[in-house]
Amino acid sequence: MSETLPYGTWPSIITAADVAAAAPRYDGAAFVGNEVWWAQSIPSEGGRMAVFRDGADTPLLPAPWSAGSRVHEYGGGAWAADEVGQLFFVEKSDQRVYRLAAGGDEPTPLTPIDPAARFGGLRLQRGRLLAVREVHTSSPVPERDVVDIPLDGSAVDDPAAVTSLAAGSDFVACPTISPDGTRLAWIAWSHPSMPWDAAEARVGILGADGVHDVRTVSRTCATQVAWTAAGSLLFTDDPTGRWNLYLTSPDDDAPRPVAPADADTGGPLWVLGSRWFAALDDGRIVAVRTNGTDELVLITGDHVQRVPLPLTSDVHIEDVDGSRILVSGSSATIPTGFWVIDVDENTAPQRVAGGVLPWDPSWLPVSRQVSFSGERGEIHAFDYPPTHPSATAPAGERPPYVVLAHGGPTSHVSGGVSSVIAYFTSRGIGVLDVNYGGSTGYGRAYRERLAGAWGIVDIDDVLNAASSFAATGAADPERLAVKGGSAGGLTVYGALERGTTFSAGISRYGVADLRTLATDTHDFEARYLDGLIGRFPDDEDVYIERSPLTHADRIAAPVLILQGADDPVVPPSQSEMIRDALAERGVPHAYVLYPGESHGFRSRETVIDATERELAFLAAAWGFDPDGIAPLSFD
Repeated sequence: MSETLPYGTWPSIITAADVAAAAPRYDGAAFVGNEVWWAQSIPSEGGRMAVFRDGADTPLLPAPWSAGSRVHEYGGGAWAADEVGQLFFVEKSDQRVYRLAAGGDEPTPLTPIDPAARFGGLRLQRGRLLAVREVHTSSPVPERDVVDIPLDGSAVDDPAAVTSLAAGSDFVACPTISPDGTRLAWIAWSHPSMPWDAAEARVGILGADGVHDVRTVSRTCATQVAWTAAGSLLFTDDPTGRWNLYLTSPDDDAPRPVAPADADTGGPLWVLGSRWFAALDDGRIVAVRTNGTDELVLITGDHVQRVPLPLTSDVHIEDVDGSRILVSGSSATIPTGFWVIDVDENTAPQRVAGGVLPWDPSWLPVSRQVSFSGERGEIHAFDYPPTHPSATAPAGERPPYVVLAHGGPTSHVSGGVSSVIAYFTSRGIGVLDVNYGGSTGYGRAYRERLAGAWGIVDIDDVLNAASSFAATGAADPERLAVKGGSAGGLTVYGALERGTTFSAGISRYGVADLRTLATDTHDFEARYLDGLIGRFPDDEDVYIERSPLTHADRIAAPVLILQGADDPVVPPSQSEMIRDALAERGVPHAYVLYPGESHGFRSRETVIDATERELAFLAAAWGFDPDGIAPLSFD
């Protein structure tokens, strides 16, 4: 029976505890013998990252061990395994590499004790364990290289046994050895470029003491390299404005395009280990293509065939085995998970882990792609309307909406199902997720709209999307909130400072002072702002003008600020400066500092508290009484 209730007050079975349980983080998957292994966080254990295998009830990696890399601060590629079931992983607490023998319960170290060293992007190939090493010295710029870690544990007592294979750039990623073991290929880039601005695919002859005769095979911005079984090098590049595939022999200076398309095969290298394509043993190629949403294709010569797959969001190719493809991703109706599909069999993809809705689909919104006209061209977004199996709003009432500004700011959203979004939509609060100018997934020209214009284009696009969407009648223009984390937090503050489009704002560890970000941030992003704003301190006046803190006196709407106490990217001081500015002027606000949390909330308790506080904040700002949530008092 349908019940008529105001938006925001619909009773929902989706709790904040469900959100915490339904949103684990993943770090890759692989075929290991006849099994599939993957890494997944356990929110109830403080968010520790454990390694699981298909069919087992308990994780392979026992507590308290946690696989987590801090290379580039964002990590990735923190584990690998061989075909007999040995697990190799980076322990989060000390950043050393360990081995867990097949059937063992106590890992043993493979790298020496060195507080300055971090490892990530592990790749086990041709009997060698490759990794990206990051060493923090007295210099403000860490040293990074591709290394070979001996499997016999000899490096524990002899650090020199960890062999440096490739260096010569500020950053390295994606090391891979040729089938005959004679060459190494990898991705390299240096300051001031970010990897999506300019990065090289390099290849060299692999010797006992490293790599020599190195040459660059890409022209603009490579994102991944891989070898074919025949010994050719496959890589992505974007000289045409789209990340497409290219093929070259190790000694050939003329790469040729492979099935070019008006779509991207590749994405921003925020984390190590990301893969968007793979070569099968018979020469065919499987690849992810992105143009707003994702699809999987099989390339045979010049023929391109779409592979039936129920995933359209954040799709990655984790591993291949013969004609079997292991992929990760989600869709508008399927949460993130891992799937196996055989491109030679006419069978449905098989789910391995994740990918199961914890609630009946009638509780979940199905996103739809929407776009709006802006002064710089189209603005892309995904609409998640209020959705409930039995509740409806009174006739004539328009729904309140939360407009999301993603982090990065070079990132991408693609309409996947989200438990936290469903938490709000099931209560009668819609969500509009915006890919403002600068986002990936729409080609180089779209992401370069933000060049030199962060704090302008992103804010313009979010404001434009919100007001245009409300003008269609789909949302209540008096009840629009803006929410974002990290770089998205800067967009939140800026949008609140630019008029009255939004009547409330939620910032999670948002950037408030760009000068502080420029001087205090970690090395991976140390020159990021050069391209987004300008050189610091040469362009300090621009940094001051674009900083939300400079114009905090223009914020009149209520603000909720959520912050991790141990955040190395956006330290608490940034959030506290905004808090103090709001308090000085008597603007309604609430500030919550979470001990032990970093850049992104991990523990179950924090996720629950933050989710419930956001709903309570919107209720206080918009004047409704949500079902089962304690009220929030403004400071």
